[in-house]
Amino acid sequence: MSSERWTMNRQVNLSFLLQLLCLASLIIGSWTNIQNQLEVLQRDVSRLLQKSEQFHERVQHLNEQSIALDYRLRSVEEDR
Repeated sequence: MSSERWTMNRQVNLSFLLQLLCLASLIIGSWTNIQNQLEVLQRDVSRLLQKSEQFHERVQHLNEQSIALDYRLRSVEEDR
């Protein structure tokens, strides 16, 4: 009787250890996937910030050009 019980406990413990190992591998795989996705997100956000700064500079330049052309137009209209 003692021998059968020990065998059953050993099988249950082995099954539990295998399930625990599978769970640990799933957790590690998920963690790795999340880290990779965070790196991609960080790269995308950096690119978006860079493009936003370039866009802001371009809008600023166009605004300055618009003001300069507006003054030129007023000057031409006043000379008439």
